[in-house]
Amino acid sequence: MAKPPLVAELLWADGLRFGATSGSTAIVVDADGAAGPSPMQLAAVGLAGCMAADVVEILRRGRHPLTSLRVAFTGERATEPPRRFVRITLHFHVSGAVPVDAVERAVALSREKYCSVWHSMRPDIAFTTAFDAHP
Repeated sequence: MAKPPLVAELLWADGLRFGATSGSTAIVVDADGAAGPSPMQLAAVGLAGCMAADVVEILRRGRHPLTSLRVAFTGERATEPPRRFVRITLHFHVSGAVPVDAVERAVALSREKYCSVWHSMRPDIAFTTAFDAHP
């Protein structure tokens, strides 16, 4: 069964600040990045969060002893408008006695099949993933 549509609403506050709600969640979106994350920061966090959740879920379902996961996002943007992401790198820092091939598989499955945020972005973005695993 299909999920209902995701609904979000923004209400202009002042300057380039907006109150944003989606479901029961509320945040401030600030194009200047001062009072809250900017739209591009939200896109970065959205992609990193989507893939991080997938990787955790895949590793947990495989019963791997994951003790921590940190994801570092680096995004290069076009110099001219629209200043979209042209290159993205996600580096996953994995701790626990998780086999390297399990991490590699989890990241690949997220990227190729499960991460709805990544699959909602332009396909011409150069996208690199890397990871390091520590027992």
